[in-house]
Amino acid sequence: MRAGGAPASDPPVRDEAAVNVHVVTERLALRQFTERDVDLLVELDSDPDVMHYITGGRQTPREEIERDVLPRWLRYHAEAPGLGFWAAEERASGAFVGWFHLRPDEGHPDDEPELGYRLRRSAWGKGYATEGCRALIDKAFAEHGVRRVLVHSMVVHTASRRVMEKSGLRLVLIFHADWPYAIPGDEHGDVEYALDRRDWAATKAL
Repeated sequence: MRAGGAPASDPPVRDEAAVNVHVVTERLALRQFTERDVDLLVELDSDPDVMHYITGGRQTPREEIERDVLPRWLRYHAEAPGLGFWAAEERASGAFVGWFHLRPDEGHPDDEPELGYRLRRSAWGKGYATEGCRALIDKAFAEHGVRRVLVHSMVVHTASRRVMEKSGLRLVLIFHADWPYAIPGDEHGDVEYALDRRDWAATKAL
């Protein structure tokens, strides 16, 4: 009983199969995006703190999300089963907390996809990033024939690098590339973390 004598209510029951959920963790459900998710993406990309290490804080215009971003993400589900972008929601509340992706990386074969995520500021510091990344990694290796998973981030993005390490990936490369936006710290370069099937399987055998 809560203070005042009112009984605590249970979390809402969610039919996860009905919303095309790709993977479920203890606290998150990663579902396919739909055309109705435009407002969620606009809000997410309007936070300069969320976009700091991506665009230097610049928000993504709504028309770009409607015309380019979301249609491209929706095509993944039909063209590359097991790969794509997924909306992340709290299982207990159904609240949108951001997204995760596992998609083909430019210059790499389809069985070496790039892992990534973008979360609302309110979801930071809760372990959601690591939880979602681990689940996608496990599903990719166990069910979709992936040979290697890789992640790119900035050298100075220490929070992202901690997530990579907690997710089981290892630093394999520091490199410099030309990006469309200048971001403080980009003079230090970028990092690539990776995990291959053999090392993933070894951790599961422990």
